[in-house]
Amino acid sequence: MSVTIDITGLPLERVSVVPSPLAELGMALHALSEPGHHPELRGWATAVSSRLEPCLADRLCEADFLWRTTFSDVFAPFAGLPGGRALPGATLAEELDQLDELTDEQFVNAALEFTCQLRYDLQEPGPLDDPELRRRSLELAAARGAVQERFTRRLLTDPPAVRAWFRHLMLDCDEAFFADTWARIQPQLAADARHKTELLRRKGLGEALASLSGAVSLDEEAGLVTVDKLLVGRAATGDGGLVLVPTSLGWPHVMVLHRYGWQPSITYPASGPRPQAPSVEQLTLRLEALAHPVRMRLCRHLARAPHTTSELADAHGMSAPEISRHLTVLKKAGLITDCRRGRYVQHQLDLSAVARLGSDFIEGVLR
Repeated sequence: MSVTIDITGLPLERVSVVPSPLAELGMALHALSEPGHHPELRGWATAVSSRLEPCLADRLCEADFLWRTTFSDVFAPFAGLPGGRALPGATLAEELDQLDELTDEQFVNAALEFTCQLRYDLQEPGPLDDPELRRRSLELAAARGAVQERFTRRLLTDPPAVRAWFRHLMLDCDEAFFADTWARIQPQLAADARHKTELLRRKGLGEALASLSGAVSLDEEAGLVTVDKLLVGRAATGDGGLVLVPTSLGWPHVMVLHRYGWQPSITYPASGPRPQAPSVEQLTLRLEALAHPVRMRLCRHLARAPHTTSELADAHGMSAPEISRHLTVLKKAGLITDCRRGRYVQHQLDLSAVARLGSDFIEGVLR
């Protein structure tokens, strides 16, 4: 499973690395609503939440599905502008002006992504035009509570009023807490953007993409960027560009905007080097390997000390070939190591790999 971006014919000058204050505000709101996703930001989230005015906190709850359930594309309006070559604005006000340039249909479809966008990367009617999608949107919004149902009904009935309400909300968030946060993190994001741009110029797109995250790779022959995620999606740059957006508040999320008709972009963590997480395929292999009861029992022995295949066969009353087959599965999953001692090969559980399974799983599903 992965999201791919077809960049056939894309010149390097149409690849841009640009911080986005509006996207980072979306990340900040997500971190405030889901602090468990971002343990490193828990102190910041607690401090910000404790000083929010009750009225502003209530308004944030009203539309929190825009940043809690999904990362709504309303936080990346540059991508929806005609031509596919716009870049994020330098200030929050500039990006809110870009948001005002989107059509009502674009805004509503992006805002209600969690309810009605069945195929995000294909052209389909939206809830403003399709009565059945409108009904389904209200039904799914109601499942999240009366507050979100009312918000969704307002959005479908009077998009301009809700758009004005949203702009005012973002400006109030800027005044309440985000301006200070942005002043602190903007230099880091700008430095990261400069570094990635220089890497792109000197070593090419493959090296630049690899530096974003271990989840991002480039097949130069196929002209395909692949982002390893627990979903399937496709996009193409066509005559437009590719925008890379660094985030200081977003780890472990790596987001790919691949909405039909919008400019593709990748939002990546810019918080410095981190341990390389396994791919989705490798994570799946590890969980499947440990799901078998025989292999679980083998792990009990292998965690205590190194054992040969014959020792394990005797201990478990099984044949050596049967044990070898189970050891092969564990080894392929990267859960055991081998060490030769004279004529014998001993196997041992890789305790560090097993200890990381919980965090690797969380990062994999959140990425």
